[in-house]
Amino acid sequence: MATGATVKAGKDAQEQVYEWEGKDRNGKIVRGELRAGGEAAVSSSLRRQGITVTKVKKRRNAGGGSIKPKDVAVFTRQLSTMMKAGVPLLQAFDIVAKGGTNPALARLLMNIRADVESGTSLSAAFRRHPKYFDNLYCNLVEAGEAGGILELLLSRLALYQEKSLALKQKVKSALIYPISVLVVAFVVVTVIMIFVIPAFKSVFANFGAELPAPTLMVMAMSEFFVAYWWLIFGSIFGGGYMFVQTWRRSEKMQWFMDRFLLRMPIFGDLIKKSILARWTRTLSTMFSAGVPLVEALESVGGTAGNAVFVRATEQIQREVSTGTSLTASMSNSGVFPNMVLQMSAIGEESGALDDMLGKAAEFYEEEVDEMVKGLSTLMEPLIIAFLGTIIGGIVVSMYLPIFKLGQAV
Repeated sequence: MATGATVKAGKDAQEQVYEWEGKDRNGKIVRGELRAGGEAAVSSSLRRQGITVTKVKKRRNAGGGSIKPKDVAVFTRQLSTMMKAGVPLLQAFDIVAKGGTNPALARLLMNIRADVESGTSLSAAFRRHPKYFDNLYCNLVEAGEAGGILELLLSRLALYQEKSLALKQKVKSALIYPISVLVVAFVVVTVIMIFVIPAFKSVFANFGAELPAPTLMVMAMSEFFVAYWWLIFGSIFGGGYMFVQTWRRSEKMQWFMDRFLLRMPIFGDLIKKSILARWTRTLSTMFSAGVPLVEALESVGGTAGNAVFVRATEQIQREVSTGTSLTASMSNSGVFPNMVLQMSAIGEESGALDDMLGKAAEFYEEEVDEMVKGLSTLMEPLIIAFLGTIIGGIVVSMYLPIFKLGQAV
């Protein structure tokens, strides 16, 4: 494969990736890709390399779905494995891009490959795609390039991503189950109220007797659902949309909700432990890579995913930058439990801070795993009882008049 021309940083926004085909000095057909500002620039660059260009076209952005964090984690693990095996970097990118099933990821990797091929460092090429590679990722890659241990840090980065994804999946599974049941319960109740109860109402109209209070209440609710179903659904979906948008855009709302989530019974403890596991795992990974503590803390706060811990991390970073020890700064923030503080203190005294933080992360990851298992066992009977009370109560209310009629007969 031929090498490309040097990319000018100021033209990154206008440059595209072009596929080309041509013949080298020996008449052999060669193909490749090159990032450039136009077809003329591609042809000019290749002619300087002794290649006679026969075809140049801009690579099409074919469909293929989005790129998920799991795709990036798999790519990092594959790249680390191939580099450890001695596969050249550019060839490794080719193998991963062509061997994957996600065309969007393949396009992204070939864009990065084109940048690296033109002389850009790997970390700088990753930084051009902040949507998929955050500061933590790029900082670790940059540290690996500077220290000549890129394959080692890629392996640590892949392990960190795999553990983080597994942790998030466990927390999501614990939270999604009760939410999905509530949604299903609402849909079932809505169907009963709008379609089933009115049928009973027409039957009860011929009874000529006074209906029980529970039946009257359920029928009144049914009349409200039938008359104002558009208002009910509009309020729920509109209110939910406005709530989510406010949560995303308002710092005060983020602070309030994130603090509320941490104080929720049962689930709050699960969320806090998952954040502590992520926080300690991130700081351990960055510190072990040789990233200075103050710089590492800058990336750690963003991975917490909670405004309370983001503010606490910013406070810790300010205090550490003025000479305060990490343990003292963490203690002053007031959000870290004694176990994390003790592990941090031992790590600072022994010079093995990354190792002790890694052990703390493992402890909280195991705690989250156990809590998820316990919640799954606990929530199942509670949800069954909840659904039985709601659905069963409606059914019994509608059959009470029939029971009374049978007794009268």
